[in-house]
Amino acid sequence: MTDLAPPLAKPRLPLPPLVDLLTDVHGYLRLDHADDRPWLDDLGKDWPVKEWVVFLPGHGKGNAETADVAVILPELVRALHPRLTPAVAGEAAERAILALTGMMSLPALVFLRGDRLLGSIPRVRDWDDYLQRIGEILEGASEGGAA
Repeated sequence: MTDLAPPLAKPRLPLPPLVDLLTDVHGYLRLDHADDRPWLDDLGKDWPVKEWVVFLPGHGKGNAETADVAVILPELVRALHPRLTPAVAGEAAERAILALTGMMSLPALVFLRGDRLLGSIPRVRDWDDYLQRIGEILEGASEGGAA
């Protein structure tokens, strides 16, 4: 007789503690709800609209690259200061942003400005690749196009 039991679901793995340090130590905004979209708050205001980078850590996936991106993100924010406003997506916000952007590899950095998705960078990259790609994404934003 064969075993007809359904396959076991993959266990949900916790995020590395380094992700919590982004909000607890660095003070990055944590987006806990699907409708948390602070990048929309600047629309219609007199000051320049901010460019946001939202870290999607890949909740429940247990990807080793998540910790690497959590270490790299503060360095990128410092290098590009004051251009980027960082945030970390909680699970519900991550799902909502993925629905907006389409499926992508996680972890990922997603760049937004006002009501526009500017681009994204999935997975871990070399430092120079990050700077080049972010430059292209933000340059496209300042020219009015999406990267």
